[in-house]
Amino acid sequence: MTEPNEPPSGTAPEGITILGTAQWSAWQERLLPPVEKIGGGIWSVPVPIPHNPLRYTLCYLLTSDDGLLVVDPGWNSPEGWEALQAGLAEAGATAADIHGILATHVHPDHHGLSARLREESGAWIAMHPAERDTLPQRTTRIAGSHRTITAWLRHRGASDEDAEALGGPLDARTPESAGMADPDVLLEDGDLVPLRGRTLRAVWTPGHTPGHLCVQAVDERLLLTGDHVLPRITPNVGLYPGGTGTPLADFFSSLERTGEFDDHDALPAHEYRFRGLGQRTRILAEHHERRCQELVDVVARLGAPTPWEIAQHLSWSRPWSEIGRMRLSALSETESHVDHLVRQGRLTWDERTAGARVRLAGPATAHTGSTA
Repeated sequence: MTEPNEPPSGTAPEGITILGTAQWSAWQERLLPPVEKIGGGIWSVPVPIPHNPLRYTLCYLLTSDDGLLVVDPGWNSPEGWEALQAGLAEAGATAADIHGILATHVHPDHHGLSARLREESGAWIAMHPAERDTLPQRTTRIAGSHRTITAWLRHRGASDEDAEALGGPLDARTPESAGMADPDVLLEDGDLVPLRGRTLRAVWTPGHTPGHLCVQAVDERLLLTGDHVLPRITPNVGLYPGGTGTPLADFFSSLERTGEFDDHDALPAHEYRFRGLGQRTRILAEHHERRCQELVDVVARLGAPTPWEIAQHLSWSRPWSEIGRMRLSALSETESHVDHLVRQGRLTWDERTAGARVRLAGPATAHTGSTA
């Protein structure tokens, strides 16, 4: 979902400097940007995402003494594979030159082509351990059944019709994500990516996903931000059925951390390169603080709404009636904000009741957190 107060088309987001000017122009014109040599042996390659308003993922190729590292190879589709091969060719390489593949997270627009690329190159695949544990083949048993998701939707207040329409298995709704590649290398926070001749450090930034990684190119003072910080879009921070933890609180903490890289150029996985991580992370944090207050106001106005009713009354980048299948993501984001506010003592709910009604927390009200 994009921010409801995003800047007008054709203007730069507040407080940032656009570095990828060709990428920015292509974004405005709804075109695929060019393959670009960024410098320091780093290339950006746009890999298209079929039938998606994001349009493409920015895959990065980084040279090393061992060969190429590919960060976020993109969506598994014929046009995506063709674009990745064309990008490699423009960088003077082929799949045989790839030594490693790193997934910032396992969403199919980032990790989808990893398995095919490993088959072609023999390269290892790296990710954070918490991200490995969210791979579809590892979570379908917990959260992927039609019965589990439709029951969750109904309990959160969706109609039977909406629950049936949106409640297909998570991996069945995106077949390209089923059976995605398991990693060969696990990177904890602060670990160096195992490449000779280049210093790349893993920066764990949970929130958008539990094991999301940013990658710091230390000598070049660059931060590959994945989906964690984008120049214009607010990434989804959701709490899905079967999920655990505190994604919104984690996201706030991760924003504080990436804000410390203000002297680094940001290489995001979507849109365009920019400078101004300190300001952009502040804007994102302020957006979610406003979002929390908006949600509290909705609860106060409606009295005891379900999470589904709350989501219907929040502001989104498009009207609720036009969100379509993304209503599942919208509900998960609403859920994460409700959970955060319950933990802060500003809201309360009892999930044992039908519809999981949410209420304002009074001075003497007991608070219970969401178990999703």
